[in-house]
Amino acid sequence: MTQDTDHLGRPIVAITGMGIVTSLGQGQSDNWGALTRGVSGIRRISRFPTAGLRTAIAGTVDFIPVAAMSAPALAERLAELVIEEAIAEAAIGRIGDFPGPLLLALPPIEIEWTQRLAIAAASGANEAVTYADLLRTAGSGGFEPYYRRFLFGSVAENLADRFGTRGSPVATSTACASGGTAIQLGVEAIRRRETEAALVVGTDASVNPESLIRFSLLSALSTRNDPPAAASRPFSKDREGFVMAEGAGALVLESLSGARARGAAVLAVLEGCGEVADGFHRTRSSPDGKPIIACMRNALIDAGLPPEAIGYVNAHGTGTPENDKMEWVGLSAVFGARAGAIPISSNKSMIGHSLTAAGAVEAIFTVLSIRDGLLPPTINYETPDPALPVDCVPNVARAASVRHAISNSFGFGGQNVCLVIGAAG
Repeated sequence: MTQDTDHLGRPIVAITGMGIVTSLGQGQSDNWGALTRGVSGIRRISRFPTAGLRTAIAGTVDFIPVAAMSAPALAERLAELVIEEAIAEAAIGRIGDFPGPLLLALPPIEIEWTQRLAIAAASGANEAVTYADLLRTAGSGGFEPYYRRFLFGSVAENLADRFGTRGSPVATSTACASGGTAIQLGVEAIRRRETEAALVVGTDASVNPESLIRFSLLSALSTRNDPPAAASRPFSKDREGFVMAEGAGALVLESLSGARARGAAVLAVLEGCGEVADGFHRTRSSPDGKPIIACMRNALIDAGLPPEAIGYVNAHGTGTPENDKMEWVGLSAVFGARAGAIPISSNKSMIGHSLTAAGAVEAIFTVLSIRDGLLPPTINYETPDPALPVDCVPNVARAASVRHAISNSFGFGGQNVCLVIGAAG
């Protein structure tokens, strides 16, 4: 182990730039200020009619307009904004010439109803037209722009072209763990000495009628529409579902030695990563919690730290009855009797669940918590759940000195990622 390598002799991975957009606003300053004040970004959906829908709220980013509105178009725009902020802070390369690969987390991409109806109308299709028919139509003649826009790789390819990243971009989609997965891929690439720097991004703009209905059919969403700000209630006894949200987060990762050599300011260190998939159920976690437990333990082993070193957990904390219970099962197994004394807060109480972007967004908030010695609260915590005796930093931010923290991301389908983040220096 040297000054720039970890306990296994691998290059230490530093974070030198970050960019963020959530329902609270654009940029680190606006987001961090609102988050630590306990402000909610959840609002009534205005982008499309919600009459007849059980859920009519979300953490939307309507303050960032895009032409020809669609989920991939907005996801790409959000990613552009956070990448610009991250690159500017890291002062690395320039727009059009980033010295490393792009690793992007984004949701599955499909043609949405607005575009389906436009294609069907223009092609003279009747009501019996199939989805396959629409795809064939979109890929021919004058509808080629639709076809390009709705290819899964289109967002990553466009971003790679715009920012001049190296090699083929990697787009990953591991449900709500996607942002964490992308970060882990960046860490591994630097540790393997394949690159000195990596651009890692998580972006999601899935608040559309189809996604809202799908999650509603899974009984996953909160139906507490009034007031919207009170809907997300992680760890509370009266929690009843998560709130969909949009957002994006970007991190510039570098080897610590490379960052120091160019005089970059190091914001934090990514000390460990753990990823475990269980495949138990499409929405539920394994009842014994073993995959979540293994995920956190693997991250600690990877970081070379004992559980006692962790001073804060940025929880996945969706506010669904099942997720919060299973996260507590995992935390209590990993930290034992100390689990109830570790501050464990959920950003989703304020920004909602940004799905594939959540892992990147919440990693950024974890870095800011460590940097400023300030833990964001879990708002709407009014009715404690006796079965979950967590210190969730209820309702008001708390000053605390933290050297090592965990950021958890647990996704539908059994995808689990845990990141261990350490203070710079």
